[in-house]
Amino acid sequence: MSNDWTSRRAAAIPAGVAFGTNIYAASASGSRLTDGEGRTYIDFAGGIGVLNVGHNHPRVVAAVKAQADRFLHTCAQVIPYESYIALAERLNRLAPGGHTKKTAFFSTGVEAVENAIKIARAHTRRRAVISFTGSFHGRTNLGLALTGKVRPYRIGVGPFVGDIYKAIFPDDDSETAVAASLASLDRLFKYEIDPAEVAAIVIEPVQGEGGFNATPPAFMQALRALCDREGIVLLADEIQCGMGRTGKLFAMEHFGVQADITTLAKSLAGGTPLSAVVGRTEIMDAVIPGGLGSTYAGAPMAIAAAHAVLDIFEDEGVIEQGERLSATIRAFLAEAGKRFACIGRIKGLGSMVGVELVSAAGEPDGALAGKVLAEARSRGLILLACGVHGNVIRFLYPLNTDDATFQEGLAILSASLEAATRGN
Repeated sequence: MSNDWTSRRAAAIPAGVAFGTNIYAASASGSRLTDGEGRTYIDFAGGIGVLNVGHNHPRVVAAVKAQADRFLHTCAQVIPYESYIALAERLNRLAPGGHTKKTAFFSTGVEAVENAIKIARAHTRRRAVISFTGSFHGRTNLGLALTGKVRPYRIGVGPFVGDIYKAIFPDDDSETAVAASLASLDRLFKYEIDPAEVAAIVIEPVQGEGGFNATPPAFMQALRALCDREGIVLLADEIQCGMGRTGKLFAMEHFGVQADITTLAKSLAGGTPLSAVVGRTEIMDAVIPGGLGSTYAGAPMAIAAAHAVLDIFEDEGVIEQGERLSATIRAFLAEAGKRFACIGRIKGLGSMVGVELVSAAGEPDGALAGKVLAEARSRGLILLACGVHGNVIRFLYPLNTDDATFQEGLAILSASLEAATRGN
């Protein structure tokens, strides 16, 4: 059956839409997914970080069904609804910082990023934006211009939006790496763009596609000081690293400083399409009425799902369980490093965990990561890779995965590492 679906897929869908597996979902619940042939998998991919509260959480499903019974769509900018306002109020309260905030809703992560840039430019009356090597901010033209990873996103689809500049993301949290990254910003300001023309610096507190690279706190604090000094908006892209993934509801809570604007999506709404831009009131109000919005922005069922997700975080100890799982997998990977020479650095923050796979010479080994992923799938575990070299295995399991399922997944990972490295 799946072979037939794969041939139909190839005939009907453009090659540019890449599919990581030939698994076709039939049903899913919690941390498990069943395919069309009845095989069950443990899901440590989570729809690329969308399912922090798991597949089909009963409270999310109930909220969506209840909203569907009331109305599906009005366009919030034409006929608003109280749930939209209430969700904005909740996020304004929950986002870090004692300053007043406002929130606007959209549908996708890159929509949030584009609108956040729009807001920053309107507020500062400046044109330029700085992002970082290794970053990922979406597949629209502006999203790709901001993205600091060429393959596969930027191949053959330029030219891209102008006035975007790249600084070097720190390789690690050492003083040397932080100093080198700050020096790259100084070079930009000397040779390419006056800081007085920069509207925003956009950074992922933990890079997603770039390889689960956590921003060093000293670097984030230096960026905050730089932005304050130069009148630049600090924009935190928390689309993958937000909503509890790092052990805090907002990843920026780890750094001791606040962003001016934060973008959210993915796990905000439990599998339904919703994104948000949360920011300082005086910045968010810079765009004139009518300048923000979209036909489906803040769709009623997605808003209902997001309320349910926040209720789950409040009531069910999701972040606490995620931290227990983080400690478990990090201990597992540290022990695996004693058995498998291919295990490199353990990366990320909280339950945003990644592990590098390297060759005998210590070089990034993307081919080996691909083998591990294939071995894991054959044994019933879904994983993803990331990083510029494709050699980082990332773990985006639901944060509320039960301990028994988690241990089963780690046992499969161990067997997959053994099989992939045999004979290497």
